[in-house]
Amino acid sequence: MAFANTPELTAVAMSGGVDSSVVAGLMARHGDNIVGLTMQLWNQRRLPELATEGATGRCCSLDDVYDARYVASLLGIPYYVVNFEERFEEHVVKPFIDDYLHGRTPVPCTLCNNFIKFDQFLDMADSVGAGKIATGHYARLSFNPETGRHEMRTGVDLGKDQTYFLWGLTQPQLARAMFPLGGMTKPEVRALAKDLGLPVADKNDSQEICFVPNGDYASFIDAYFREKGIEPGQTRGDIVSTDGRVIGEHEGTHHFTVGQRRGLRIAAAEPLYVIATEPATQRVIVGRNDDLLRQRLVARDVNWVSLAPIDSPREVQVKIRNKHAAAKATLYPTADDDRVEAHFADPQRAITPGQAAVFYDGDLVLGGGWIE
Repeated sequence: MAFANTPELTAVAMSGGVDSSVVAGLMARHGDNIVGLTMQLWNQRRLPELATEGATGRCCSLDDVYDARYVASLLGIPYYVVNFEERFEEHVVKPFIDDYLHGRTPVPCTLCNNFIKFDQFLDMADSVGAGKIATGHYARLSFNPETGRHEMRTGVDLGKDQTYFLWGLTQPQLARAMFPLGGMTKPEVRALAKDLGLPVADKNDSQEICFVPNGDYASFIDAYFREKGIEPGQTRGDIVSTDGRVIGEHEGTHHFTVGQRRGLRIAAAEPLYVIATEPATQRVIVGRNDDLLRQRLVARDVNWVSLAPIDSPREVQVKIRNKHAAAKATLYPTADDDRVEAHFADPQRAITPGQAAVFYDGDLVLGGGWIE
């Protein structure tokens, strides 16, 4: 891959989907100097026992690579597939498994953004002489000369906004990133794909985590251990009520996440939900919906995006899940610069360890961290 080392060259992350294809198509139409790069992250032939016949909605499959290559050929741009499987397994898959086994519910898409798409991909862009990278994420970027910081805002299409997964991006990464679709809605993007003559205009959006084809995270962990010859050890344990009574059994705490209702296999007079998991004791604690309400959280490994770290309380809105409506809260700094406390105006349901807490001021992304 030899290109002139000019800042005008932009590497487009092409996943084979409609969004990244439109980014490449738009930039090619504008006469921009671009190269298409696809990241091969996971071998879809691994763990064949998990394959679901006719499954759709996954990203990073072999069909996606074919679609990305075909779009690049139609646009007449250079195109390469880059193998990041080893780093993806080390920095995304293994932490995903470790989180589940330690009672946390991970967000692998954020890890992928932090350690692959805006880390390794930027290194690959450097190798081809690209000064910028462009992706199909629904978010908006700008630079604030008063603060000297690159700022991130939610995408115009709030139903497709992806800032919840992008809070870990650093200022140097944001300085080189472009999100051309941030000011567009999904219907507008699909219409533009048809106008550009792209064959993926009607392709379904990816829905599932790319390395869990059937959506069953616990089965994936079990299959991964079998492939590696790892003995998972004793996982069977008790399901207990909030007052400590044993009311059932389970096959492993990694089968459960906070807020879960289905799969408990317990007859009760009222619906029961997972309140917490305790891998050390192999207990799953269940209770009523009201038992899931919490007024505060602590976030660790905080990354500040659009403002410097806070040194005094600040009123914000906080999202605790991707589809969660951002709730009013006050952030409090702690003695540890990497942690903040969020106190909500109203109790929030199922604040889940391992998920991200992302802080907003309206549409401005202030930062985020991992829920302890």
